[in-house]
Amino acid sequence: MSDNLYIMTIKKIYKIIFITVFISAIVLVGSLFWIYNSTKEFIYSDMENIPHNSVGLVPGCNKYISSGVINQYYTQRINAAYNLFINNKIDYILVSGDNAHASYDEPRQMRNSLLELGIPNEKIFSDYAGFRTLDTIVRANEVFMLDKFTFISQNFQNQRGVFIGRNKSLKVIAYDANNTGQKDSFKTEIREIFAKIKMLLDLYILDKEPKFLGEEIVIVD
Repeated sequence: MSDNLYIMTIKKIYKIIFITVFISAIVLVGSLFWIYNSTKEFIYSDMENIPHNSVGLVPGCNKYISSGVINQYYTQRINAAYNLFINNKIDYILVSGDNAHASYDEPRQMRNSLLELGIPNEKIFSDYAGFRTLDTIVRANEVFMLDKFTFISQNFQNQRGVFIGRNKSLKVIAYDANNTGQKDSFKTEIREIFAKIKMLLDLYILDKEPKFLGEEIVIVD
């Protein structure tokens, strides 16, 4: 191969790579903007303005991070659910998460934390198959018979919760738990970008469904 042909080939490869990266960046930014713009009117951070719903849904979150320190995202979600309850913005709390084994049971951890704050046991329901946000939202509808509820998490996950719910024709709103105090929040934000991409693939390409459904459980008559 001559030097000129080699240089031309390299330039073409670089050009293809540049165009691919450029288009991918546009698609990524466009997708993130779409998710943000289509959900922002349904996400609240003000306790006074959020509408009342019978059920508040708290998605799974481990109580501890890898170092053994309390996970601030967990603490703030529990506090947010408690505050919504005592301010009569919700009447029941559905905690949804993974219970992979006896030593890792997110719904049990969340239930216990809410009980410690004074929430009555009969006001708390548990979903033990909320392995991811998609499962949590769909199971809330198909297992717990809810077509409207308040999703309670940090804003980055609230966007996904509302987006999935509205995609499934559910009247989902969300309340922003405090997003401060977590040292690895930057890493979380980066992971959230990939989580949103996966969400779009699951909804529009792969047509994913929850891993488990089950018998109906009625929270609100």
